[in-house]
Amino acid sequence: MSRLNPILSRVTDRVIERSRTTRSRYLELIAQEAEKGTKRGSLGCANLAHGFAASGDDKPVIRSGSAMNIGIVTAHNDMLSAHQPYGRYPEAIKLFAREVGATAQVAGGVPAMCDGVTQGFEGMELSLFSRDVIAMGTSVALSHAMFEGALLLGICDKIVPGLMIGALRFGHLPMILVPAGPMPSGLANKEKQRIRQLYAEGKVGRDELLESESASYHGAGTCTFYGTANSNQMMMEAMGLHMPGSAFIHPGTKLRQELTRAATHRLAQIGQGGDYRPLGLCVDEKAIINAAVSLLATGGSTNHAIHLPAIARAAGVMIDWQDLDELSAAVPLIARVYPNGAGDVNHFQAAGGIGFVLRELIDAGLMHDDILTVSGGALRDHAKEPVLDGETLAYRDPPAQSADDAMLRTPATPFLPDGGMRLVTGNLGRAIFKTSAVDKDRWTIAAPARVFDDQAQVQAAFKAGELDRDVVVIVRFQGPRANGMPELHKLTPPLGVLQDKGFKVALVTDGRMSGASGKVPAAIHCTPEALGGGPLALVQDGDVVRLCAHQGTLEVLADLSTRSPAVPPPPATGMGRELFALMRAGADSAERGASAMLAGAGL
Repeated sequence: MSRLNPILSRVTDRVIERSRTTRSRYLELIAQEAEKGTKRGSLGCANLAHGFAASGDDKPVIRSGSAMNIGIVTAHNDMLSAHQPYGRYPEAIKLFAREVGATAQVAGGVPAMCDGVTQGFEGMELSLFSRDVIAMGTSVALSHAMFEGALLLGICDKIVPGLMIGALRFGHLPMILVPAGPMPSGLANKEKQRIRQLYAEGKVGRDELLESESASYHGAGTCTFYGTANSNQMMMEAMGLHMPGSAFIHPGTKLRQELTRAATHRLAQIGQGGDYRPLGLCVDEKAIINAAVSLLATGGSTNHAIHLPAIARAAGVMIDWQDLDELSAAVPLIARVYPNGAGDVNHFQAAGGIGFVLRELIDAGLMHDDILTVSGGALRDHAKEPVLDGETLAYRDPPAQSADDAMLRTPATPFLPDGGMRLVTGNLGRAIFKTSAVDKDRWTIAAPARVFDDQAQVQAAFKAGELDRDVVVIVRFQGPRANGMPELHKLTPPLGVLQDKGFKVALVTDGRMSGASGKVPAAIHCTPEALGGGPLALVQDGDVVRLCAHQGTLEVLADLSTRSPAVPPPPATGMGRELFALMRAGADSAERGASAMLAGAGL
C-alpha cells in the first residue's frame, strides 16, 4: 500500500477528531436500528398486509420474511434527460431480485428538477432546497419498515446529495446507488460556448441559439459536460457506493443493464446475515475525504463545496472549506473535462475514465484505499473498467497509460499541481474560487465594484454597455436565506464577453455557480450572506474590490465600519417560492451545507 500523502493524512486526522462526538452519536443511532433487526417481521398483521397487498407473485416471499425486500427510491421523470431512463428500472430490478431469491418494491419517488431548465428563471430559487425535499422524501420512502436494503436511483445536481442525506438516516441498511449513464456526445462544447457568447453580444438570434443547444442536449442520459451531475458520479465511485465503473456507461446498452443487475444481486448479499455493509459504515471520514479528493483531482463542480459538507453531516462527519482548501493544495489536477477542457465525459471515459483516476490517486497516496465499499474489498478493487464477456459482466484493469494526454494524466504529470478549489477570505467573508477553470494571469483582480441585487440587473447593465470597463460585479442577496441560493450560470456568457474584450473582470456573490461555470474569476458562495448584515450588504458602487487566489484573499478597500447594510429586496412570490419560506428562514451557511433540515434536526 502506498504511503499516504502527509497533507491528506493530516486533514483526515483533523476531520476525525472534529467529528468525534457527532460521528459517535451517529454510529450509536445506526447500531440501535440494526439491533432491532428486520422491522418487517415485527409489523402488525394489518400493517404487513398493507405492505404486500399489491405485490402479486412476490407476495409469499415478502410475507414470509425469508429474503431481503429491496426498497427502490427513484427520481424518475421523463422531462429530465438524465433520469428518463429510470422509467423501466423498477420492472427490471424486480426481475433481477427474483434471480437471487429476493424481492423489490418501489418504496417511493422523489422530485428531480433540472437546473438546466430553470437557470435564470424563478424556478431556480427552489433548486437548492429541492435537495432537502429529496432527503425528506427518501426518509418517507424508507419509513415503512418494509425493507432490508435499498437501491437509490438518481444522478443529477441536488438529487444524489438529497438521496444520500435521507438514506444516511437509515444508515443501518445496505444501499447502492444506481446510475443510468450519460447521453452520447453532441455538438462540441467549445462551439456551444461560442454560440452562447455570440447570442449574448446580439450577433446571432434565438433560432441559432436554440439549434446549438438542441444539438448539445439531444437525447436520454446525463448532460455530458463535467458539472455537478457528473461530479456526483465521480464522488460516489470514489466512496465505493456504485458497482465499480458504473458512472459513464451509456443508457440503453447491454452493459448498462448488467451493471444494474449486478447492483441488485450484490445488494441482496450485503444485508444482515450476509456480508453486512450498511451505508452508514461505508460513509465514514475516509470515504468523505476520498470524495473530496476525486472532486479536486478532476476539476469538479464547486456546488459540492456545499453538498459534500451536508452529506457528511448526515453521517456525523464534519468537513469544512479549510479542509477542501488544504486538500486542494496537495491534490494535482489530472483531468480536464469541459468546461475545464475541450472533451466531455464520454471522451474522459474513453481516455481511461474513473478506474484510471482511482488507481492513480491510490498509487500516489492521495486516496484512502482501506474503506468499506459496497462491492467488497478495498477501493482499489473499484479501480476497474466494466466490460461484457459475451453476455456476462466482467472487469478489466484500466489502461496503463492515458489514451488522451490532453484529457487525462497521472499525478506525476498533472495539468496543474493543485486541485483548483481555493478558499478566499477577508473583510468580505469566506468564499470559494475555482481556479482550475481560470487562466493563472486572472487569479488576481482589483477593480471598482458594480453592485447588483439580482442577475437580471447585471444582464440589463451589460446590454446597456455600462460594464465595458474593468469591474468586479457583485451580485448579493442570493444566499440560502435570501432567495434559496439560485445558480447564476446565466452570468457566464456576458462576463466572458467583457473578459474577451480585454477588461479585468471578476464576480463576487453569495449565490451559487456550478461546475458548468468557466473562465471568469469568481468568488462564490460568499458567507456570511448579505441578508442579515453580511459584509456584501455594505459594499457600494465604486469601492475597489480585490480578489486574489494566489494569496487566498477577498477584500474591499474601503472602511465599512460606518455604513448601514443595503435594504434587501422583498421576498419573492409565485412559482411556489412562498412555500419554501420556512426553509429559507432556517438555512445554515453555505459552508455548513446551506440546509434548513440538517440545522433543524440538530445535525
